[in-house]
Amino acid sequence: MSNVLVFIEGANSELKNSTKELLSVAKSSGATVSAIALGPEAKAYADKAAHYGVSKTFICSDQQFENYNPDLFVPAVTDLIKQSGANIVLASSSSLGKDLFPRVAAKLDSGFVSDCTDVQINGDDVTVKKPLYAGKCSADVKFDNSAIKIVLMRANQLKISEADSSLSSEVVESNPQAPDLKTLIKDIVKSTSEKVDLTEANIIVAGGRGMKEAGHFKLLEELADVLGATVGASRAVCDAGWVPHSMQVGQTGKTVAPNLYIACGISGAIQHLAGMSSSKVIVAINNDPEAPIFQKSTYGIVGDLFDIVPKLTEEFKKVL
Repeated sequence: MSNVLVFIEGANSELKNSTKELLSVAKSSGATVSAIALGPEAKAYADKAAHYGVSKTFICSDQQFENYNPDLFVPAVTDLIKQSGANIVLASSSSLGKDLFPRVAAKLDSGFVSDCTDVQINGDDVTVKKPLYAGKCSADVKFDNSAIKIVLMRANQLKISEADSSLSSEVVESNPQAPDLKTLIKDIVKSTSEKVDLTEANIIVAGGRGMKEAGHFKLLEELADVLGATVGASRAVCDAGWVPHSMQVGQTGKTVAPNLYIACGISGAIQHLAGMSSSKVIVAINNDPEAPIFQKSTYGIVGDLFDIVPKLTEEFKKVL
């Protein structure tokens, strides 16, 4: 029987939805499921992971793992994978995952594929779907006879199973010796926003050049507050300095796949579409009926966003 290991990511003692997706698909495969959790909240994450069928969680709860540092994380995760005996490793295609796991794969000489939108586990065989050429097509990728197969999945792609709070798991504490650090994290400046990160958000309201100026993003923030959404933006807007680059959606920004994506004043350049075309429902608002965004949208509204967005906000207030 295969042994699937899930790398846990969370915040404020709660598992991220992307991690819940991975735990769910691992459990549904019928394999033995284990997990890795790092940082001061690792024990809390291990307890939550058990509710999704994890039988054993390997943790490093030392304070030094509170913030990501590849010099610390790479040897620790590599050793824990070896200790677990897993032959399949699932992790989120987050900024952390994309930086960490190529390094780990090199250490383990393992098979590795990133940014996947689907995964099928059948015994020791793993098949994944990976978008190519900015989402114009996708490839079904199979691993060779690699002893360990590492898969990074995009968020909001897989179904989350029902948690069973009666389940518990074994927790194995590890205290690896700190290596000689090439880099030292002196300070982490975290965003004060309470909104869900774009890659985890189920609803995104995004703005482009059609917003005309930075101050007009308040209209999108008001709509997002009503919907419980996160605000995103196109590259042009971020490059103009209207909003932080952390809000950028697109090929050179964040790849998102929410249930609902509302694009306001975004023309639909191919680089932007590459980052959000996997959204379940796309609503486009633009005063140009020939805007490329309408070719990808589920619903299109041709008109002035400064008239339409406030009306949408008021109507949603009535029903939500």
